[in-house]
Amino acid sequence: MAVDTAESAEQALEFLAQSRPDVIFMDHLMPGMDGFQAVQVIKSDPLTATIPLMMYTSQEGELYVSQARALGAVGVLPKTVRPVDVSRVLYQLHLLPDRRQHRSALFDGGAARSLPVDVAEVANSDSGDAEGRDEPTSPATARIGTPSALAELQGNLRQAMQQQLRDQLAEQRRSVVATLETLGRRISAELKDGLSKLPQPPTVEIPPPTPPARWPVVVVALLAAVPALVLGALLWRALDANRAAARQIADLKARPAAAASIAKAPSGAPTVIAAGPGREAATVIEFLPYGEPPFDGARLERLRTIASALETEGFHGRILAESFVGDFCLTGNAYEGFSVADPDLPLAKCALVGNPHDDGLSPAQRQSVAFANFTAGLRQRTNGAIVVEVMNGGRTDPVQYPEQREGMTAGQWNGVATQNNRVEFRVIPGA
Repeated sequence: MAVDTAESAEQALEFLAQSRPDVIFMDHLMPGMDGFQAVQVIKSDPLTATIPLMMYTSQEGELYVSQARALGAVGVLPKTVRPVDVSRVLYQLHLLPDRRQHRSALFDGGAARSLPVDVAEVANSDSGDAEGRDEPTSPATARIGTPSALAELQGNLRQAMQQQLRDQLAEQRRSVVATLETLGRRISAELKDGLSKLPQPPTVEIPPPTPPARWPVVVVALLAAVPALVLGALLWRALDANRAAARQIADLKARPAAAASIAKAPSGAPTVIAAGPGREAATVIEFLPYGEPPFDGARLERLRTIASALETEGFHGRILAESFVGDFCLTGNAYEGFSVADPDLPLAKCALVGNPHDDGLSPAQRQSVAFANFTAGLRQRTNGAIVVEVMNGGRTDPVQYPEQREGMTAGQWNGVATQNNRVEFRVIPGA
């Protein structure tokens, strides 16, 4: 199946102006226009209104499903979807062929053509012997009893039986899944109907309570004051941390222009550098361990801290989040996966020097759902005053790797790769 992707609803509408796919899977939360708005535009256009459209989201609940169907979606798939769910949707939309239509031939061309000739010539040979004629055996007569012909027949029979069993199992599996879903919906409807018919419980008049003594009130007040004091202390520490982050950003803005440089740091430790030539504002760097998505985890927490400080200042502008790729010395293989090599391993014994994990990520997989929801919520909460833009810098502007020489270890190489595998947050003031 040919799959085309679009990073936003606007790009999807531009794609639909030139192409007509057989089915559309639409995400809900996206930068700019969300999924519901895109569905309304697609269904209002006569040229694209007939294309089946499935919503693909982490939202749950009957209200969301009803709203999606009311706008024209044929169904809703969760983001934890199983492969069998996608296959069932495509099968129901007649986009997957029925595997019962594909049958492997019992014989290939050579065997099918040779068998009738062999049988005929064996019959002729038998009749000649009965009449007492001593005739030489033909090549076709000898071929029917050869091990190769019998093995070919046996292999074709086995292949036909295996294909038949696979088709039967697939058909039974689809039937069982459909039966269970129908049974589940029926039981759910019966339970809802039964609960709605239950009589209301009788009202019980509760006598007014006797007034309590005063000393328990004092004890409860003291017990309530202790959590309040603890929460107040935690709130004060959080506000103090926000003020410290705000002062740090203000200090970075006030620094004079200087050449930007990346200081060596342990893996995962953040580095802050002042703005330099080509930089519009301060830059915060988060190093990215191998195998993690760029915009998630510690990078999301760093973005939360920066955004909180900027909101406190009343900042207007952009936060540019750009990821860069580092090439690591790895061990393993493509089937079982790669991992960072041991630091003492010689560099020449690395199975691969690169970053297959980052290279295999699609634009949608580079950021988690929590990261996308936070950026969308930040823009909505600040009425567009603070906007987060996500970019992929690839392997541009890397720290220089050491020259590969004899005796170099994987730890020396990966120390530089760790600095290149990073995410930079740049605060850019707006007009």
